[in-house]
Amino acid sequence: MSADLWQLGCERLAAELPEQQFNTWIRPLPPAEVADAGEASVVSVKVPNRFKLDWIRRQYGARIEALLTELAGKPVRLELALSPREALLRVPGAAAHHQVPLRGAVGAVSALHALGDMAQRGAPAPAGTGRAAEAPAAHPLLDAAARHRLNPALTFDSLVPGRANQMARTAALHVAGAPGVMYNPLFIYGGVGLGKTHLIHAVGNALLRDKPDARIAYLHAEQFISDVVKNYQRKTFDELKAKYHSLDLLLIDDVQFFAGKDRTQEEFFNAFEALVAKKAHIIMTSDTYPKGLVDIDERLTSRFDAGLTVAIEPPELEMRVAILMKKSEVEGTPMPEDVAFFVAKNVRANVRELEGALRKVLAYSRFSQKDINITLAREALKDLLSIQNRQIGVENIQKTVADFYKIKVADMYSKKRPASIAKPRQIAMYLAKELTQKSLPEIGELFGGRDHTTVLHAVRKIGSDRQKNHELNQQLHVLEQTLKG
Repeated sequence: MSADLWQLGCERLAAELPEQQFNTWIRPLPPAEVADAGEASVVSVKVPNRFKLDWIRRQYGARIEALLTELAGKPVRLELALSPREALLRVPGAAAHHQVPLRGAVGAVSALHALGDMAQRGAPAPAGTGRAAEAPAAHPLLDAAARHRLNPALTFDSLVPGRANQMARTAALHVAGAPGVMYNPLFIYGGVGLGKTHLIHAVGNALLRDKPDARIAYLHAEQFISDVVKNYQRKTFDELKAKYHSLDLLLIDDVQFFAGKDRTQEEFFNAFEALVAKKAHIIMTSDTYPKGLVDIDERLTSRFDAGLTVAIEPPELEMRVAILMKKSEVEGTPMPEDVAFFVAKNVRANVRELEGALRKVLAYSRFSQKDINITLAREALKDLLSIQNRQIGVENIQKTVADFYKIKVADMYSKKRPASIAKPRQIAMYLAKELTQKSLPEIGELFGGRDHTTVLHAVRKIGSDRQKNHELNQQLHVLEQTLKG
């Protein structure tokens, strides 16, 4: 049992923690050393820098010990220790991490990541940091991030840039450098797993680095709803106002959850007005653009739309490849470019699914002790690929699009050309090209024997229109998510 104790503990922790937290702080840790000490056990874990060590101890230490004690059936003590500096330098990709140039707000956040390593360079030889060891001094940025509910790992540096997030990232950088001046409010929308939450955390972390005393709050819309309910029950709305109206930066995720909640919308409207009046900044995320929100008061949606509204798109092929290669380097197992292209071509929905595919490939490589190549990636992702091949066919696309736009499936093959039919038909052709491996002539044949140039025109037209038309872009997001299950 002792040899498997740490692994079992990690599996339990993975089921409890949000995926992003587990992947950032726990999963990269090396296997622990487990030693019996009479009636108790000691689990020793090496951590690469002081920053991570402090964060893991504060946020997860007690829970990890409790889990391990439960699994072992006897007391377990967790000891966290710094890895030797030489071991850190040998980790693939570690050197590259420290070569990122420091520029403006982005550079400021880079410094946050480097804090632990800088401290280690000036520290004496690493020593045990369990309960018996002297606790290191708390780092003010670490404490501030926890106080503001910010995840310090979500920075501009760790966000892979690309055409899909270019405008949103640029606007976020402007806000981080000069909050309250431009793009207030900043409204970021897009499908699940595209990086909206990452981006607003990055703004918070950048501002916190530049102004440690800034009053920042990150929360999910459901937390604001919960606060309104609690204060309504207690008749303590002055406390609610004091909490939110005094902020310098409010970061709020998934405002579509305000739908149908009139009192919550009233209180958020009041907070919104108070913050804008004092030139505090508000950044919101949603799964749709402001005018597409349902059951939300028009005076709120008009406020949402008063600043800058930007979309984050599903990442294009080149960006997906870059994400895979960067994240695999961080994991210490660089992915060959041809394999990254293979995975990226087959996983198109969002960054979250891309990260999941990467984890499967890396795990398969480790367990089988084989090098990463396309054959291994195909084997590791066979379930995902078989689901895609089974679910996303041209016929399925035609039926889904026809149902969405309330036309007949037969209209996909017909020669009818009214706009109410021609536009959905072009959208179906576009999705067939994006989501299947069919060639243009094959797609044309499945759309009533049309020429491949007709399909090419449709693909180019819809691809261009989605960049300029927010409503069409949102409809395509819905269709893509529906088709991908």
